Amino acid sequence: MPRYRLTIEYDGRAYHGFQAQDGLPTVQGAIETAVTAFCGQTVRLVAAGRTDTGVHATGQVIHIDLDKAWPARTVMNALNAHLMSEAVAMLDCVVVDDDWHARFSATGRRYLFRLLNRPAPPALDAGRVWHVKKPLDADRMQAAALTLVGRHDFTTFRDINCQARSPLRTLDLARVTRVEDEIHLEFAARSFLHSQVRSMTGTLVQVGLGRWSVEDVAAALAARDRAACGPVAPPDGLYLTGVAYDPLPPAPPA
Repeated sequence: MPRYRLTIEYDGRAYHGFQAQDGLPTVQGAIETAVTAFCGQTVRLVAAGRTDTGVHATGQVIHIDLDKAWPARTVMNALNAHLMSEAVAMLDCVVVDDDWHARFSATGRRYLFRLLNRPAPPALDAGRVWHVKKPLDADRMQAAALTLVGRHDFTTFRDINCQARSPLRTLDLARVTRVEDEIHLEFAARSFLHSQVRSMTGTLVQVGLGRWSVEDVAAALAARDRAACGPVAPPDGLYLTGVAYDPLPPAPPA
């Protein structure tokens, strides 16, 4: 069975998260329905990660196994044709070895959180940014973000329903920059805990508003206590922007 790796983007506002759920619209459900419409096959795709309700993606990665060896471009174009009514698009498709895995082969994941920091609400990006009216100090947020970089017990920034076996994670990047009226928060790690990015973002916003100090963030992390976390940011503005992999192995013979 040929295995196909696809890079996808989606607007999460229309879906109850990525993972398939009976009776609810999900990104996974939309793609699997498109596969069936394309080739008549019922598949269960595998994704690099599951995003929550309302979270977007510009670089999510999945793989599917098909019964027939279709050209990769045919698979991509056919799925896009059957997804025309959905807020999901296939950006790229390649054939990979059957040992390659969208989730387990991943070596890193990258997220972006977009904050619109101005008095006026978003007219064009409603649901795609978190609107914070009061001025934010991006430099103070950056200083606080650096306290989160490294290998830590992130229990404070972990959803109480997180199913990960361990709260230990290594945060490789936490960068805060101002881009005109927006503040962008970028995070990179091999893997993240459930709601970790939204929890860290909400806490850093408290720093930007002057309600928390840099030391408060460090203390919250050290507390290893969910109650020490600041308000959790909404899903608006959160994007899975990329998944890193080692170089792809040669494709199997056609």
